[in-house]
Amino acid sequence: MIIYQAMIKFFRKIRQSLLSENKFSKYIIYAIGEIILVVIGILIALQINNWNENRKSRNQEKLYLNRLLSENKEDLETFKNSVIDLEKGIETVESLSKALNNENSSDSLLVLAANDYFGYGSIYPIFTSSTSTFDDLSSTGNLKDIQNSVLRDQLVKHYALHKQVKERIRIGTDWALPLDAPFTYQNSIMRFEPVSNYLFGQQSNKALAEHLRDKKDEYINNAAAHLWINKDAILQMEMLIKETDKIITSIKRELKNQ
Repeated sequence: MIIYQAMIKFFRKIRQSLLSENKFSKYIIYAIGEIILVVIGILIALQINNWNENRKSRNQEKLYLNRLLSENKEDLETFKNSVIDLEKGIETVESLSKALNNENSSDSLLVLAANDYFGYGSIYPIFTSSTSTFDDLSSTGNLKDIQNSVLRDQLVKHYALHKQVKERIRIGTDWALPLDAPFTYQNSIMRFEPVSNYLFGQQSNKALAEHLRDKKDEYINNAAAHLWINKDAILQMEMLIKETDKIITSIKRELKNQ
């Protein structure tokens, strides 16, 4: 810009000199040259402005991509840990069923299986994920800052899958809750919980085991409901784990190309 301003001053001096010497034809030529110079200056300024805007946009895109990468890495660990917890729950369901169906199970083994089931197997699946960056991109209209249209479409589908899995798990929970609530109350299952069992007074393993054997079908039916929703949640989470792996790879590739 300094050079451009110096050239403007130079042309102005020549124009003034030509006017003072009444050299009109040459004045016209220099005037046209000055106009061309002004136009070139405007074009250069526009180009610099566009370059600055593109640079800002690319920096913004890189910031968003790094945030998405970080959140999806966290999600991946969360989903994997959820699967581990759900699988632990299924193990306790199967252990309780095995103990109830085995007439030779000891009282202590049966009570322990029930305790483990209520500690892990009867817990409902919970879906959590980090969507703050994508929500920001969507709500502000900044999704267009992700210039790779393939990656942009992949992100939209990926977070739509988050909502799909969350809804699927909610439906499973809503289905099981009406079955679970009366069972919990009628059988006073809180007596098996280590945190609350003292409220029921001194309880012998023999009495608890007899109750479990008498209500065998009810306990297995309850365990079967939780087995179903846990297995379905695992299928959903495993699908999401695969997709999260893919989106992480795509984001890394895009960052590497920048």
